[in-house]
Amino acid sequence: MPELTPEMESLKSKLKATWMAGDFGQIAKSIEDGAAEFINRLQVPKGAKVLDVACGTGNLAIPAARMGAVVTGLDFATNLVEQARVRAKAEGLNIEYHEGDAEAMPYPDNSFDVVVTMFGAMFCPRPERAAAELIRVCKPGGRIAMANWTPAGFAGQMFKLSGMYAPPPPGMAAPVLWGDESIVKERLRDGIRDLKLTRRMMIIKYPFEPADVVEHFIRYFGPTKKAYESLDAKGQQAYREDMVKLWTQYNRATDGTARVEGEYLEVIAERG
Repeated sequence: MPELTPEMESLKSKLKATWMAGDFGQIAKSIEDGAAEFINRLQVPKGAKVLDVACGTGNLAIPAARMGAVVTGLDFATNLVEQARVRAKAEGLNIEYHEGDAEAMPYPDNSFDVVVTMFGAMFCPRPERAAAELIRVCKPGGRIAMANWTPAGFAGQMFKLSGMYAPPPPGMAAPVLWGDESIVKERLRDGIRDLKLTRRMMIIKYPFEPADVVEHFIRYFGPTKKAYESLDAKGQQAYREDMVKLWTQYNRATDGTARVEGEYLEVIAERG
């Protein structure tokens, strides 16, 4: 594999720092139920070897292990891998977690029966490399399952808003393109014999009102935290107000809490 250019090394360092900022574990809790539903739909056989790519705190790895799968998780954020290990230990689950790059995974070819990633690999800066790695480590006849936010859905709109205030670094492909069917078909063309694409909704819930959700994101969600901190006081106020408007617009709760539906693209690819 070619060595990284200095520019790409710098970009990857910035991305790692972004995802390690705050505490993503506080955000991940809001989509645990949706993650379990995603895994349950896959009906992973007991004993199957499963890889959770860009695993975060283990939202996919843990329910897969509960089903009896032999699970490995990979993420480049040291603090998230540590949280994932603590969660697995608390449940008595034997999950092997590694710190590493989804674009250069430390596993041999054809290693896993099922390769999964939820709102993870879509953030790799080189999507063609990420796609090639997902396919490479999957066994022939195995499945690659992705959950990717769509451009038009709630999360896509939130990232779009953040990009207006803090543009993404140069060289970074838009992550939400992984939520576009035509793009996915192109990226997962080689080595795939069957591809199923389904738009689904993820319920995102918080026990407080939208304004407090925004403060929660500013404190804990790395991309929001970094975007906010890059602004001057006037910019921070405008960014906060626009985020509150967005959460209020999408909020379906009427009891002082927040409940939004975030559209994502479910990708199920069978390796040839």
